[in-house]
Amino acid sequence: MSELPIFYSFRRCPYAMRARLAVLSSGVKVELREILLRDKAPAFLKVSPSATVPCLVAASGEVIDESLDVMLWALRKSDPENWLSPDAGSLADMLTFIGEMDGDFKRHLDRYKYDTRYPDASRNSERKAAADILVDLEKRLQRTPWLFGKRAALADYAFLPFLRQFANVDRDWFDAEDWPNLKGWLANFEASDSFAVIMPKLPKWQDGDVPLVFPACSFPKITKA
Repeated sequence: MSELPIFYSFRRCPYAMRARLAVLSSGVKVELREILLRDKAPAFLKVSPSATVPCLVAASGEVIDESLDVMLWALRKSDPENWLSPDAGSLADMLTFIGEMDGDFKRHLDRYKYDTRYPDASRNSERKAAADILVDLEKRLQRTPWLFGKRAALADYAFLPFLRQFANVDRDWFDAEDWPNLKGWLANFEASDSFAVIMPKLPKWQDGDVPLVFPACSFPKITKA
């Protein structure tokens, strides 16, 4: 068993991105293993019940196979930026919000981005349904700079990777929408040191590779201009 928890990830997966953000914020060190989804390592398939990333294998052997659970695992060990204690509302409120976004918004996002996989999906109608949800978030961000008050918390980083994925389906369309707060929130995230830290291109992990420790050092926390 590795001395460090083993964290299987994939650079572009928004679920894995949000898990890496939480691990980075916590400072809890893990052995990061980059997985190619089209060519999954046998060691990964052996431990992941769902064969999806992220997947964390704790030093005890416990397997954590859901991204939100990985976030909570890391932050309950160390939460220096108080992601679990929002400025407004509670952890329960944030978990309810995340559940709603992982449900309705993600469903419309998938059917918009991957419309050819869904014969009954209309790309434009799915985009509109997702956009209607974003209109509510734009109004929310008019009141406070982050989803739950004056500082960043779990809900922000659980959702921002999916907002980025939605925006990148058609960036020209997204940029033309009248969402100044939402676009500023996303732009700040994409320009942050933390985003840069979690997004380097890594080689595919293979058995026998020298362990890659993540995070290697501490970085400034994300702020919003």
